[in-house]
Amino acid sequence: MNDFVFYFKTGWSHIISWDALDHLLFIIALTAIYTMLNWKNVLVLVTAFTIGHSLTLALSVYDVIRFNEKWVEFLIPCTIVFTGVINLIPQKLNESPFKTNYLIALLFGLIHGMGFANTIRFMLAKNQNIVIPLISFNFGLEVGQIVVVSIVLLTCYFWVNKIGLSRKWWIGTLSVFAISIAVSMAAQRWPL
Repeated sequence: MNDFVFYFKTGWSHIISWDALDHLLFIIALTAIYTMLNWKNVLVLVTAFTIGHSLTLALSVYDVIRFNEKWVEFLIPCTIVFTGVINLIPQKLNESPFKTNYLIALLFGLIHGMGFANTIRFMLAKNQNIVIPLISFNFGLEVGQIVVVSIVLLTCYFWVNKIGLSRKWWIGTLSVFAISIAVSMAAQRWPL
C-alpha cells in the first residue's frame, strides 16, 4: 500500500506542480477548445494522453526503448506549440475535431512519457515489479489531469457563459498563453 500511495503522489505531483509546467500547459492547450458540454470528450482525451504516457514509461522502464533526453525535453514544448496552433486554425466552434485531438493526445502522451521515463526508471529497483507503481503513478496523473481540466472548463464556463467573453477569445487567449511559454521553453531547451 505504501508503494501505491508513493507512486500516486508522484503521478499527482507530475501534473500539479510548477515543475510540471510543460505538462500543465499541454493539458490547458488540449482543453482550450472545449466547454462544459464536452466534458466527456475531454476526459477521453486526457485518458488517451495518459495511455500514451504510460506506454512510453513501461517500455522505458523495461529498457525496451531509450531516448536522448535533450531531444525529448525540446520536443515536449513543441507538442504544446503544435496543439496551441491547431486551436488557432479557424474552425466551426460547434464542430469538435475530436478524432484529431484524440490522436494528438495519444501521440504527444508518448513524447511526454519519455520526459519522465528516466526519472521513474531510477525510482524503481532493478527487479521490482512495475505494475503497481505504473498503475498508481498513472492513476495519480489522471486524477491531477481531471482536476486541471475541471478548473479550465469551469473557468471557461464563467468567462464565456457568465461574463460573455467570446469563445474565440477564450480559445485564442489560452492558446497564445500556452504557445508563448512553450516557445520560450523550446528555445531554452534547444538540443544542439
